[in-house]
Amino acid sequence: MKIVDLTFAYDTKKIVSNISFEIQTGSITAVLGANGSGKSTLFALLTKNLAPDAGSIYLEGRELSEIKLREFAKKVAVVHQQNVAEDSITVENLVSFGRLPYAKRLRGKSEEDEEVIRWAILVTGLEECRNSEIGKLSGGQRQRAFIAMALAQKTKILLLDEPTTFLDIRYQIEILELIKSLNQEYGITILMILHDVNQALAYSHNILGLRNGKLEVQGKAKEVITEESLHRLYGIRLKIGEIDGNRIVY
Repeated sequence: MKIVDLTFAYDTKKIVSNISFEIQTGSITAVLGANGSGKSTLFALLTKNLAPDAGSIYLEGRELSEIKLREFAKKVAVVHQQNVAEDSITVENLVSFGRLPYAKRLRGKSEEDEEVIRWAILVTGLEECRNSEIGKLSGGQRQRAFIAMALAQKTKILLLDEPTTFLDIRYQIEILELIKSLNQEYGITILMILHDVNQALAYSHNILGLRNGKLEVQGKAKEVITEESLHRLYGIRLKIGEIDGNRIVY
């Protein structure tokens, strides 16, 4: 995806202002920024939930506005921060919704659909609870189920809005390790919004840092995360050190 001079405003207040960047194919990109920096609005623009006031979003060389939702869903999968499903639905049935962009009228699931559903459940480690109801899952299992549903779309791009929110540290790491494996083993290009700078350092190749709706920081994670850039993004002074050769913020 390539974003050029993207701008969006509510009334007269610009929430996203003249943002340009390209999501590097085969990479993990983390979007950072303080509350109110424009992260959620940018995510809504990238996922066709909002239309920009100015600028363009290109997907495979085409304007995003020209791509219908059904076609978009075959190219880009999305996991939102707040995922809603009936508590009584099973994991397998939830994951099967990911095949809806490929559904043909008056036909049930194809052999390919069944195979993809099995694969998505296997990859996300949900085999033992495939017949469990969503309402009976732990927070981490529930998040993996929604990621599995996104994977069932069999897209090359996965966008995630704060995938570790509301999870304890164990499940946060499990989700981030899953995201890392999806990128490394299946070559899925991933963009995710994160709040934790250390998680962004550990699990992403590239960083986009927003401040007041503008792109303040952009580049390789280990190069652009500095004490100065963090001060610009968050308005506080943080230190950067190393443990076992890995950079940490404290």
